[in-house]
Amino acid sequence: MSASAEPRATSAPSRQHAVITGGSSGIGLAIADRLVRGGWNVTLIARDEARLARAGEELRQHRVTGEQQILCRSADVAQCPAVEAAIGQALARLGAPDLLVTSAGICEPGRAVDLRAEAFEQAIRTNYLGSVHAVLACLPAMRARGRGRIVLISSGAGLIGVAGYAAYGPSKFALRGFAETMRSELKPHGIGVTIAYPPDTETPMLAYERTRRPPETDLIVGMAPAWSVDRMAKTILQGVERGRFEITPGFQMRMLLRFGGVLKPLLFRHFDRLVAKALGRNAPTRRGLR
Repeated sequence: MSASAEPRATSAPSRQHAVITGGSSGIGLAIADRLVRGGWNVTLIARDEARLARAGEELRQHRVTGEQQILCRSADVAQCPAVEAAIGQALARLGAPDLLVTSAGICEPGRAVDLRAEAFEQAIRTNYLGSVHAVLACLPAMRARGRGRIVLISSGAGLIGVAGYAAYGPSKFALRGFAETMRSELKPHGIGVTIAYPPDTETPMLAYERTRRPPETDLIVGMAPAWSVDRMAKTILQGVERGRFEITPGFQMRMLLRFGGVLKPLLFRHFDRLVAKALGRNAPTRRGLR
């Protein structure tokens, strides 16, 4: 299976198939665009039917041959039966996926005290269980063929807790545990697993976040500039092509993954200072960090 940053076109009988949740916008759509330009068949799964239709039309303009197929299926990944039905239709038409990308996600930023319990529940249902639903729907076909790769899109907020992401961050942390478990379980069956930890990326979700996240969150995540979706898609597909389990775009994410045990105490102190600054208070003493 090849899914490089510039995938090569294949002949129609052996054309590769990618299933992408959250494929109507953001990182998912950018990955789909690169794959379509490389000759892949692509199935997009997303909730918003109008946006999904626009994405499908956009991708069809970038096909390298008229034989390529772009399927669009509307489904809320938080609802397992809907995901099973959408993916079942796609597999019946285009065959088992060579690549599954779970990019669907939501973010309701805010401090825990300001969020309703539903925000936490919805984050888990969409960001974590939404990926689980898609993986479970694709696994039988992938195992039957003995090949394929699953790509889970987590977040930099899945590597370290960030104030203001009380609901979002834990749902992305959960994906890390799922990815590590699936890596071990699926390797004997010829199926690879990748998890990506993107920093801020210029997506519609980020635009929404910026209107609602607390000032301390802006100070913390503003330490690094946001990536473009095309650059992020290229980086993720390069990591997939190289068979990487973990993809950490950018220096900050790479250092956090590799040296988190050493860096986190230092980062926590820095984050505490930024939170205190945002709240107009004095930074906590070192003793207060225990």
